[in-house]
Amino acid sequence: MSCRLRLAVLSLLLVVPAALLFSGDVTGAAKQTLTAVYSKTAPAGLDDPQWAKIKALEVPFEGKEKFANKKTSVITKAIYTDEEIYFWFTWKDATLSVTKGAWKFDGQKWTPQAGDEDRLSLLFEISRINNFATKGCAVTCHVPQGAPNAKDGKFGTQSEAEKGDLWHWKAARSDPAGYADDGWLTKFSADKTGRRTDAGKGGDKRNMTEDKSKPRYMLAPGKKLGKHGILLAEDAVEITDDSVFKPGDVVTARMPVKAEGSYGDVKAVSRWADGAWTLMLSRKLNTGYEDDVAFDPRKKYNFAMALFDDSGDADSYDSETLTLEFKK
Repeated sequence: MSCRLRLAVLSLLLVVPAALLFSGDVTGAAKQTLTAVYSKTAPAGLDDPQWAKIKALEVPFEGKEKFANKKTSVITKAIYTDEEIYFWFTWKDATLSVTKGAWKFDGQKWTPQAGDEDRLSLLFEISRINNFATKGCAVTCHVPQGAPNAKDGKFGTQSEAEKGDLWHWKAARSDPAGYADDGWLTKFSADKTGRRTDAGKGGDKRNMTEDKSKPRYMLAPGKKLGKHGILLAEDAVEITDDSVFKPGDVVTARMPVKAEGSYGDVKAVSRWADGAWTLMLSRKLNTGYEDDVAFDPRKKYNFAMALFDDSGDADSYDSETLTLEFKK
């Protein structure tokens, strides 16, 4: 059974052709260890020269559900400073998927458009999750007795003492606003998932009228569309007249919301080019929030990842559990 919220990661220098990013000086092993290397200065972005000096870890992923019997991999590195940690990932993805639903105008009516998004998620232990170190994400998926299939399972831990920190990067719903959703995992119940969102604001706002027949919002005058042509919630204004649109116009259906508070702790910078994603996620080592793992460079941490390719929660590529360690 696949976890409801998978985890996966990305990053490599795009000064190198994409075809070369997945060969060469790469370490692979099981159980794998990702070593965060100390730096006095934070990396400035995806192409900061510091990344080229660090040995990469290639993490294998196994496909689940519609990706069953398929394999892929993510290349990752990590840097930490006195205050923050930075993860860098890259992975092959032949298609840019950033739709997650849209509206298309034909001159008379609006039609909802199909489509999903590319995503990467990571799950860290805040407190020990029983068997997570050896079995990974699978132990957080639970199928109630009598459930007809795995999709009826609940995502969570077995007890309130077991907690996980869930980072969820979404190419359409969070990345255009510059962050990855920050959530956490607790005990599941028969009628409720154990997945929670961190305190604060974030996520996305649905763009549709009450009767769900057409979009409610459009780009406000004087504003610009966000990354990949996505409409951000803060730049939207209500539609009062469809005549401002021409046939073929497309409007975002899921508008990213500017993150605030603990929800927006994980910052994201990404690029899709030459058939590959490159991503950098960063966060304070210790945010001071109980819903986040507090990274101590003197310790090691278990984590796992999942990768989604234009797919929903059940269809993903999953990694085994990895160890995060720090080296000064």
